[in-house]
Amino acid sequence: MPISILLVDDHTILRETLAKRLQSEQGMIVVGGVSNAGDAVLHAERLEPDVVIMDIDMPGKVSFDAARELKVLCPNTAIIYLSAFCQDRYVRDALAAHAIGYVTKDEPVDVLVKAIRQAASGVAYFSPEVQKRIVASDVGLELSDGGTSRLGLLTRREFEVLRYIGRGRSRTEIANVMHISVKTLDNHVHALRTKLQIRFQTITQPLNEIDCPEWYREDEHSIRKFEFIYDF
Repeated sequence: MPISILLVDDHTILRETLAKRLQSEQGMIVVGGVSNAGDAVLHAERLEPDVVIMDIDMPGKVSFDAARELKVLCPNTAIIYLSAFCQDRYVRDALAAHAIGYVTKDEPVDVLVKAIRQAASGVAYFSPEVQKRIVASDVGLELSDGGTSRLGLLTRREFEVLRYIGRGRSRTEIANVMHISVKTLDNHVHALRTKLQIRFQTITQPLNEIDCPEWYREDEHSIRKFEFIYDF
């Protein structure tokens, strides 16, 4: 039986190009492709793929939450994260979500093909950059203490707030989408300032309307530049 694959990435060109490439591999078949983690859960439940290839930074449901739901619905489905970024927080959350692989997007496609074949056989694959950040313990793979960054200090909720800030969401929008009060949101923002040792204005309006750096306002993936500039 061929290895069935579900692709999850919000970039259509990448998703379709990758699907075409994987379809050309002997013993592989791409059964679907979606642009967000929420749809990934719905499609995985229906299609029951052998392997899900999932991006991390996508609109909508947090990919790690989706992975946990997916593993409950489809315990035999292997999850591989395919991301342009390799931050401590992402590695930790990927491991916690029981991902069997984490491939960075600067790797050749042949490496992803290898990871898929290994995942379908129950064997993990992590890109070298990821491998440097993890250690084996009695309970499995864990993020190395030596690799902990300031982002690694954040709780999952604080990190979610940071993602929405990077997308330019207003204070009210963030509170609504997270189902929390504005006061609770302000507490998260205060914690972010303290833990990351940075300063940004309280979120009273969209970031593109307040005084913040040009690189922070205009890029929809500004959270990544935010991390890079502050060297997390």
